[in-house]
Amino acid sequence: MQKVIKFIDGGVCAAKGFTANGMLCHIKSSRTKNDMALVFSEVPCTAAGVFTQNRVKAESVKLSKKHLSDGKAQALIAISGNANCCTGVQGAENAYRMAKCAAEQLGIKTEDVIVYSTGVIGSQFDVTKVENNIAELKNGLSKDGNKQARIAIMTTDTKFKECAVEFTIGEKVCRMGTMCKGSGMIHINMGTMLSIITTDCAISSEMLNKALKSSILGTYNCVSVDGDTSTNDSLTIIANGLAGNKEITSEGEDYETFLAALNKMNKVMAKKIAADGEGATRLVECNVRGASSVQAARGLAKQIICSSLVKAAMFGSDANFGRFLCAMGYSGIEFNPDKTSIWFTSNKNSKRYFEDYDTFEVHGENAVLVYKDGVPTNFDEEIAKSIMKEEAVEILVQCHDGDAEGTAWGCDLTYDYVKINGDYRT
Repeated sequence: MQKVIKFIDGGVCAAKGFTANGMLCHIKSSRTKNDMALVFSEVPCTAAGVFTQNRVKAESVKLSKKHLSDGKAQALIAISGNANCCTGVQGAENAYRMAKCAAEQLGIKTEDVIVYSTGVIGSQFDVTKVENNIAELKNGLSKDGNKQARIAIMTTDTKFKECAVEFTIGEKVCRMGTMCKGSGMIHINMGTMLSIITTDCAISSEMLNKALKSSILGTYNCVSVDGDTSTNDSLTIIANGLAGNKEITSEGEDYETFLAALNKMNKVMAKKIAADGEGATRLVECNVRGASSVQAARGLAKQIICSSLVKAAMFGSDANFGRFLCAMGYSGIEFNPDKTSIWFTSNKNSKRYFEDYDTFEVHGENAVLVYKDGVPTNFDEEIAKSIMKEEAVEILVQCHDGDAEGTAWGCDLTYDYVKINGDYRT
């Protein structure tokens, strides 16, 4: 019997023993909202992390990977407004000084502090702004400090992004919460923009690492806004064990429950990132069914939502399904175009049945079949356009190569994306 996993409030402070805070210290002089965040566990935690696969890595990434090498952490400090990337020896020193001043205030080891940074690449920042404000930041730590911290990590994000869930391990109630930032320069590969996950579940660092790497494959790694993998992608999970459950040290029912909770939360966050892509007007979800493998299904779905031509068509509400097939065709993934069908649907009042290919139907005015078994259909362009104007649009692709399925999330490509990134630095 599947255990209930329910959504709750609190973000990174939802779990026992975690507090947070955020404040403005003017890392970037023009900044008017919080730009420095602190998350703290009252006891040491097991920890795991995944980071950008970009060969050019921010100094915060390098330091955090080093600090997480022992599978332990107790706090995270983050700044926005400066990526601290391509900054050499001075940048490395600044990242370390951030960790050191936070550790001194919290009374913990410097090596137990994770460091995040986000913003402009190739620019030094004045680390004394962090050092001069860290005492105030630490003194303001509270159980509702997630509301301040979630704002402090935002850059071009238009909305804060957080989530929390509650689940049961054995007879103990466990909680897990997260906050993340991500809007542009997003093409995730073994990491996310910036995300911290906190939980009071007792679980070893080895199993945390296993769960995290498993979860991101079908959640964060299936997101793309613009095809650019950031230099600062960082996703860390820390567990303090205060829920009191028997520690999870191997696979089994407890591990599967933990992984299910992590997947449920990470899927929500992945969609939040995609929906808030820079300049985006709509979330695009691509579901591929009937693929030869899960990897193939996810690969085809992500190739579709990564295509600039597809993204432009979504912005123009143009049901140009040829662009979707074109993207699938150059993906390098085997599929049979002559046995492929494509639907457009919206989340508004639509019902989908994918249980059996031969009897598959999409009911309601918010669904249209545009391509069936390798042949275009005589679909109503106006209905298709009205569907594609919704805030959340689904592309449903039915292959006939196997029984695997996969999903990816993205957004449309708009004029505002170019405006935002045309003068981002200046």
